[in-house]
Formats: sequence, C-alpha cells, structure tokens
Amino acid sequence: MDKDHRSLLLITEPSPQSQLFVDYLHQQLDCPVAIALPRSEPAENTAFPTVVMLDIDHMDAASIQAWYDHSADQPGVSLAVFNLTDEDKATELLAAMHLHGVFYRQDDLSLICKGLNTLMDGLPWMSRSLMARLLEYLRQQQLNAYRPACGLTQREREIIGLLGSGSSNLEIAEVLKISEHTVKSHLYNTFKKIGVNTRKQAVNWARQHLGAPPTRGER
Repeated sequence: MDKDHRSLLLITEPSPQSQLFVDYLHQQLDCPVAIALPRSEPAENTAFPTVVMLDIDHMDAASIQAWYDHSADQPGVSLAVFNLTDEDKATELLAAMHLHGVFYRQDDLSLICKGLNTLMDGLPWMSRSLMARLLEYLRQQQLNAYRPACGLTQREREIIGLLGSGSSNLEIAEVLKISEHTVKSHLYNTFKKIGVNTRKQAVNWARQHLGAPPTRGER
C-alpha cells in the first residue's frame, strides 16, 4: 500500500506506556498512529486505518466482538491482536474470527514493526506453527462436515454449541424456545453419548469435534 495512505489504530487503554508505544510505532512505521478506547465506537463516515490492533490485555469478549464487527465492514482493513499470552489463545481467537495478524506479549518491538509493515502491505502476519495449527483446524472442520458427531441429534448439537458460547440452561431454553427441563434432558443425553461429566468437558469436546462455538452475537 502507498505509504502516504497507511495508518494504524491501537485499541487499548491510554497510559504512559501505551503512549510510548504509539510514539515508537509512529517513528518506526512513518505513518499516523492513534489510540481508541476498547468500548468506544468509530464515528460514522470516519476513514478507517490500514491496520486495527486490539490489545487483548484491556478488552473483554464484547469489545473484541464489537471492533471485529466494525472492522469487518471496512474493505482493505487488516485486523490484528497483540499481547496474547500463548498460541492456544491465538488458536481460539482464530477459530472464532478472521484475523490478519497475531502478536504475542513476548514479541520484541522490532518484530512487531516488521509484522505491522507486512500487514500494511496487505499480507497476513502469524507464526508458522500457528498457521499450521489453523490449517489443521480447518482440515478437521472439513472432515467433521462429512461424518456424524457421535450420534448427536441436530437439537443436541445446537444445545452444546450454545453451551460453548457461555449460555446458561435458561438462556439456551429461551433461544431455542423450549423448556429448561428439556435442555437439561438433552444435556444429560449428550453427556452420555460423548462420554463427559461436566459442562467444561462438554465444551472442550465440542471445540474439538464440532468446531468453534457460535459467539453470543451470532445466535
């Protein structure tokens, strides 16, 4: 991309440390760098930057989803996350949303700048091992589409998917317009079929065999 039109937006909490980070990136990337609050919303008709970077340390699931939705509507915008603790967290996020760049807490500043320049050129930035895990996840998703999931009915798959998004039994009942007692019965049968005893085990099973659960905003 033309350097005259490149820009970066950091979604983080303002602090002396974040301002130093902004100043460093502005100097190294030679482009405008701005900060926005995690819970803020871009004004209408505001030109979006080339790259939006989400600070995972200062964002909850709702604000991550909101900025993901904002960025997805803007052509040519690359969405990245930084301050991730490990590859497992990165894989979880990539399974739930389309990200162009991934940066870890331990990444040094020179590597971050290299990655941001790559993103501004319209190319993805993530480690080879993370890319391999993502490809394996997609391959598993394709296989799952062509085989039954341990005999689960469509309703049972819907319920375990909602369970994975953090919904309570009552919330699942309201979404599917069934009784809470029916939800409990379905969960009991599902747990027996897949060989688990707890909700957490069921969620982990679903992630492995059915893919990422729907986000709460996708119900």
